[in-house]
Parts: sequence; structure tokens; C-alpha cells
Amino acid sequence: MKLVTFAFAAALSLVGLSASAEALKIGVVPGAYGDAVNVAAEEAKEKGLEVEVVEFSDWTTPNVALAAGDIDLNFFQHRPFLENAEKERGYDFEVVGQGILANLGLYSLKHKSFDEIPEGGSVAIANDPVNQGRGLLLLEKAGLIKLKEDVGFLGTLDDIVENPRNLKFTEVEGPQLVRITGDVDLAQGYPHFIVASGAFDPTSGLIYSGIEDKQFSVSFVSRSDNKDDPRIKQFIELFQQSQAVKDQVHASFASSDKLYILAWQS
Repeated sequence: MKLVTFAFAAALSLVGLSASAEALKIGVVPGAYGDAVNVAAEEAKEKGLEVEVVEFSDWTTPNVALAAGDIDLNFFQHRPFLENAEKERGYDFEVVGQGILANLGLYSLKHKSFDEIPEGGSVAIANDPVNQGRGLLLLEKAGLIKLKEDVGFLGTLDDIVENPRNLKFTEVEGPQLVRITGDVDLAQGYPHFIVASGAFDPTSGLIYSGIEDKQFSVSFVSRSDNKDDPRIKQFIELFQQSQAVKDQVHASFASSDKLYILAWQS
């Protein structure tokens, strides 16, 4: 009986060891965020933490995979996006670590200042609810429009109450804005997409958002029932403290401090 008990205990010990040795699986999308996680994963391996980076090509599957338990963590979304996904799909997720805030910009390849934007000028803006709201707030900050009181980042074109130059708006998928910037007088733009496209200088924006948009920082998200996994805590601490990660983020954003903010430091 003692031999059987010992064998059973040893088996349990081996199972526990095997579970603890499993790789931490992190879902990302291609680009600046995925590149930063890959750098951190290499450092983690050197410190004994196995990390598997799983790349997804869209903004839906990383949450589906997280909910299914196929990955332990993802790093591609900001809090408003997460809250909308939870509302629509019933996910039970939690933000477990701050990441990178990509500043939004307003760009023009035709004009050097907002003063040059003509009467009836054309403006390209994101077509999805959250990012359109961010763009409108930036247009208001630039003095080109005025929005309804307290509409915040949930504002839409219908919430514009003052448009003194009679600007004409075209709604475009966020990643596609870079392609039509040259065809309009002014366009909302995402520096990391502009960097990736090489279409024009991502540091040439007429105005940028800043730390007031901190809620839009891309963050680490886990399932609520897995948020206390020590491997998650270990990886996030490594990510946030790594100089190699900071260097990679800087390179991904055209080596320009005005294009991004390390949200955990702000």
C-alpha cells in the first residue's frame, strides 16, 4: 500500500511539473505590438520561462482563442475594444498589464497647417465607433469642429454641432486611411500603420493625441479565472522592465517619441 501511495504521489508530482513547464501562450497581431512581445519572449526563455507567441491576422480570433483556452494571454486590444467585445460576446476577461499607447494623428499631404484647410475641405476619418470618436475629439482639439457636450470617444459624425468650414467627411476602415491620405485635405492616421506602409513620414502629423487617451493603450488581457497565473505576472514584469522591448517599440514607431507612449510608465 505504501508503494502504491508513493507511486501515486510521484505521478501527481510529475503532472504538476509538466503543467508548470508548459509554455505561456500569447496571442498577438502582426506589427509593433507583436514585435515587442517576440523580443520579450526571447528574454523570457533565457530566464527559464517558455513563451509561445501565436500570431493572428485579424482582431476577432485572439479573443475567441483566449476564451477557448487555446492561449493564456493576448496583446492587441485597448480597454474600450475589450469592453465592446465582452458586451457582444459575453467574454469574462480582465486587463492584467498596461502596454503601448499609439498616439493618433491628423495628417495632410496637401497643407502645412490647419489654417490652410479650405472651406468644404475633405476629411477622411475611421468608420468604426470607438476610433471615429477618437478622431473627432482630435479634430475638436484642432479647432475644426465642435461636438455635443460630454459625448467623449463615443461620438459620431451625427454628434458634430459646429462645422464652420463645412468640412466633408469620408468614413474609411482604420488601416486603409493611410492609402487615401493623399487624396483628401486631412486624414486621421495611425502612426504604426503609416510606418508599416512607408507611404509618407509618420512624424509629419499636424497634431497628435497624447496621454489623455491612455485608456486606448494596447494592454495584456487574460481570462478572469486565469489572471493570477504566476507566469503571466512574470512575463508582464519582464516586458515592462526590458530595455530591449523599449528599444524595439521605439524602432517600430519610427524612432519618434511623439508617436507612442509606454503606458505603464505614465
